Amino acid sequence: MRNPYDVLGVATTASAAEIQKAYRALAKKLHPDLNPGDKTAEDKFKEVASAYDLLGDADKRKRFDDGEIDASGAERPQQPFYRDYATTGDGHGYSSSAGFADFMDGDDAFAELLRRNQRARANRRGEDLHYRLAVDFVDSISGATRRITLPEGGTLDVKIPPGLVDGQTLRLKGKGMPGMGAGAPGDALIEIEVLPDPRFAREGDDISLELPISLAEAVLGARIVVPTPTGEVSMAVPKGSNTGTVLRLRGKGAPRRDGGFGDEYVRLKVVLPKPPDPELEAFVSTWSKAGDYNPREGDTP
Repeated sequence: MRNPYDVLGVATTASAAEIQKAYRALAKKLHPDLNPGDKTAEDKFKEVASAYDLLGDADKRKRFDDGEIDASGAERPQQPFYRDYATTGDGHGYSSSAGFADFMDGDDAFAELLRRNQRARANRRGEDLHYRLAVDFVDSISGATRRITLPEGGTLDVKIPPGLVDGQTLRLKGKGMPGMGAGAPGDALIEIEVLPDPRFAREGDDISLELPISLAEAVLGARIVVPTPTGEVSMAVPKGSNTGTVLRLRGKGAPRRDGGFGDEYVRLKVVLPKPPDPELEAFVSTWSKAGDYNPREGDTP
């Protein structure tokens, strides 16, 4: 640890007023609240506060000058002890105002800054709590209520609004840690993980689905039942439908921000019976038009 006189930039013969003046000038320049995010300035401020803590106290200064304590304030040759400005649970190394309390009675901007900091710490807002919640795909579309079990054993009911997307974060006001003094409680931040569904895929506000149909349904047409995130609906399959034919169900997708809904697109997939049906094989083998068309005609080799 550096010599406190060198840290403050004063001579060993400096008066108490000169030491206070030097400290105040450095504190104004290096105070972390005036240099947010500047780790170098924060570290220098801690060093300056430590030096003033020692030299600003007449008894400590005399004991240091006499060699009874070192620059950290520890008894020689004992090990140093933790200082009042050591990092506390809130992650700030300057949470105590004791090192510069003698400046808080002034009427300038720096004194007002110190007073505001002290009031803010006494009425600090509670910390936000972060959670991750897995939600079924259909619930992300239609909405639901899910319950989270908290680490301390309590529970929190989370309302899932319709139309959530994977990675979206819900904010529950006032459901975080309690504040200090008159400080408001923090919030609960719920990151949503939408679980995949083997039936559906989402593209923006639209839903897509691959649906198997029989050969008879494809050839003759039919009315079939189709799943959607909000329940089953009836849909007509036109005669002569092929694998890859896409049909649209209007308004059966995800909620839109403008108040409407996306669509569900159903891609048909013709599936032959298993095991192979001998009657079907016999029919195709004697079908007079079986060789009259080439489904690959026009395809690029």
